[in-house]
Amino acid sequence: MGGVAALARELGHEVAGCDANIYPPMSDQLAALGVHLDSGYRAEHLDAAKPDLVIVGNALSRGNPIVERLLDARIPYISGPQWIGENVLATRCVFAVAGTHGKTTTTAMLAWILDSCGRNPGFLVGGVPENFGVSARLGGPLALTPPSASADGPPLSRFAGEGRLSQPAAADFVVEADEYDTAFFDKRSKFVHYRPTVAILNNLEYDHADIFPDVAAIQRQFHHLVRTVPGNGHLIVNAEDARLAEVLAMGAWTPVTSFGIDTGDWRARLIDADGSRFAVLHEGKVLGEVRWNLLGRHNVMNALAALAAADAGGVDVPQAIAALADFRSAKRRLELVGEGAGIKVYDDFAHHPTAIATTLAGLRARVGKARILVGMEPRSNSMRLGAHADELAPSLRDADAVVFLQKPGLAWDAVRVTDALGGRGHTAPTVDALIALLAESARAGDHVVFMSNGGFENAPRRFLDALR
Repeated sequence: MGGVAALARELGHEVAGCDANIYPPMSDQLAALGVHLDSGYRAEHLDAAKPDLVIVGNALSRGNPIVERLLDARIPYISGPQWIGENVLATRCVFAVAGTHGKTTTTAMLAWILDSCGRNPGFLVGGVPENFGVSARLGGPLALTPPSASADGPPLSRFAGEGRLSQPAAADFVVEADEYDTAFFDKRSKFVHYRPTVAILNNLEYDHADIFPDVAAIQRQFHHLVRTVPGNGHLIVNAEDARLAEVLAMGAWTPVTSFGIDTGDWRARLIDADGSRFAVLHEGKVLGEVRWNLLGRHNVMNALAALAAADAGGVDVPQAIAALADFRSAKRRLELVGEGAGIKVYDDFAHHPTAIATTLAGLRARVGKARILVGMEPRSNSMRLGAHADELAPSLRDADAVVFLQKPGLAWDAVRVTDALGGRGHTAPTVDALIALLAESARAGDHVVFMSNGGFENAPRRFLDALR
């Protein structure tokens, strides 16, 4: 929603907004754009703003004071995804990045590749990419020479596969395509509003336990996305994901390009075990080598997806590969926030056991036998409901010690996780207590990772301040 506000501001609208909790980096970005922010969902915020239109985020439900005032006052309203689809994406070539994991990183990565190759893309990312410093922008016309006209018709689009003709290439826009529901009045997944020309299906696992009863329900939503991709577009699909294969089996009307480390049209050969250096192969041919600052097999997969999508969009592949050397991930993706007393401190946006496991595995491959300590907040709806409780302990196998935040009101007992860690796990009732436990345990040479998809009461930086 912060990105939506940024796009509306760039289009010239006067924008104000409110959220339950306002914290960096998004709060800083919006303040710099001149967007007035109020904390909490009080009806008076709406009365003071006197808006012509309200864009409603999916965190709000009936019974919320500001929603009830909105409806009673008959103020026009719309969902964020629908507003983006109608006001930003309708005239653009849309690259949509979907998947349980890696959406933010892959969206930022693809935007950076396109930007480095002169395409000046617009983008909407669920975070703040370091390369751009903002989570969203409109972008502009292509900096490349448009495709030459054919002898008997209009220019061939870069998506005019199988001999189809289409209009000249439109400006690019890369959007993070979330499967979560759209709004309290629209229970479809957000990504059905985006109508992409190129869609990345990065992976698919069970998540969002508050709205999806099982993985089949999520697969059905991904199939709805597949139905919106035109025949002269492209589907970029993880070849290693059996659930995505089942989605495609429901029906696909668009050319499919696959990717995977060891299987698929696009592949990678790891040169360094931590994923910081790898070769890129397409249909068995080595196209180049990537050396970058990112870690982990999961980020290599993200890179293959982004490169395949860029290639589908007509980008020069060697140039795209070269761009990855300068890619900086979004904030809070194993972001090194600083070092104190010889201890490195990271902030990571963890929300699912698979993401936790792959992130820690990448860090373990980088740091070798150095100790890794984790402070974890079960903050997502699925985490708080206990949907992933049985998978959490195995996902933390690369951690030497874990302090799990168990605030009063957590729907399940975190001791079932910490007990399964064989003496490596502890619980803390408050963030203050969690920071204190980690500070007591940490020593020079350690790597301390704070994992949460929320603000975590600024725990990483508070811990760093304590060390210093």
